[in-house]
Amino acid sequence: MKLIWSWIVAFGRFWYRFIVGDDWTVAAAVAAGLVATAFLNGRGVAAWWLVPIVVVVTVGVSLRRASPRAGGHDGRRKEPSPHPAA
Repeated sequence: MKLIWSWIVAFGRFWYRFIVGDDWTVAAAVAAGLVATAFLNGRGVAAWWLVPIVVVVTVGVSLRRASPRAGGHDGRRKEPSPHPAA
């Protein structure tokens, strides 16, 4: 029985890491886009275009947050100088 539970837990962890990955906001935005598309389609609106727009905007925002800032900042933490300023 323990083998079955460990397989189920591993299967769930795989899908969580595959879908959510490093940035849960991308997965949440895509899920919200799918729900909004289903809602609009249920009301008779052809909303096939909504999910691609959500994906492009969300990936762009995610990449912008992950990229180094302008002005030479490379995203790494500054280490203190071994020699204090004189």
